[in-house]
Amino acid sequence: MYYILNQIMNPNQIAMIGVLVAFILTFLGLKFPFSFLPVDHGREFAVNGALSKGKTRGVGLTFVCSFIISCVLFMPMDKEYIIYCILLFAMMLSGYLDDAAKTPWSDYKKGAIDLVLSIMTVVTFLNFNPSVLHIGSAKFALPMPVYFILAIILLWVSINVTNCSDGVDGLCGSLCCVVIAAFAVLFPQALGNYVIAALLFAATLLAYLCFNSKPSTMLMGDAGSRALGFFIAVLAMKSGHPLIYILLALVLIIDGGLGLVKIFLLRFLKIHVLKNTLTPIHDHVRKNKDWSDTQVVFRFVIMQVMCVVAAYVLLTLLG
Repeated sequence: MYYILNQIMNPNQIAMIGVLVAFILTFLGLKFPFSFLPVDHGREFAVNGALSKGKTRGVGLTFVCSFIISCVLFMPMDKEYIIYCILLFAMMLSGYLDDAAKTPWSDYKKGAIDLVLSIMTVVTFLNFNPSVLHIGSAKFALPMPVYFILAIILLWVSINVTNCSDGVDGLCGSLCCVVIAAFAVLFPQALGNYVIAALLFAATLLAYLCFNSKPSTMLMGDAGSRALGFFIAVLAMKSGHPLIYILLALVLIIDGGLGLVKIFLLRFLKIHVLKNTLTPIHDHVRKNKDWSDTQVVFRFVIMQVMCVVAAYVLLTLLG
């Protein structure tokens, strides 16, 4: 369809129509949700976790499918991007099956799936792109095995910190909107057509936030959060500046990542750190700092926007 529209419209017009269609398609899909979607049973150890009980869960399946359909219709699809869409769907599906399971999957099972899909993603990337790392205007050609390992780490971190940040109405979706938009704004030339993909995904998230803003009626579940983390990591690699992910997603990293570090050190090294800090951090500020859910979302988003501004300043200073 893109190539038909390209005969009568310019790429910007096609992209904006795609944004509208992606939003409407997602909104309708969530307004009239699939009957087979699971229901949340609440989270025993999370702050206000019982409030999630009874809400429709796993609607990441809906907005990821809407995103992929919108990409097919409004993007020029090449072989590389088609593979990423297949892997994105697989990541979403693994999260959805966990959402729908009567007994939650073990961390090791999910970690193994993450590893396999991450390896497939990096192999795809290196098949179509050089193993080059940009820091400002400087360019470093990394040995392919080094880039391979670092890219897998990036994917694993992005998937899991995003997943762990999904615990407050509107938080994960809002933060991911900022991160995805930041990559699109800061690296339009490097990303090329992936800017369109970023806009389409942001549109689906905006539609989702219509139903996930407090008080929410539905939750993205692992189906959404894991797919979002995957997509953000792909954007970071395609931008040529994967290290800037640290700044562009800093709030996600701190919110979700500190808990991962805490669990890793305790489980494998028997080192107990952050004893007086609840993780994810959004639980800590709600319980110990008396922040409301609305304050958490707005303050975290504001901090993330400031991190994006800092990233822009850093990139301009480095050339």
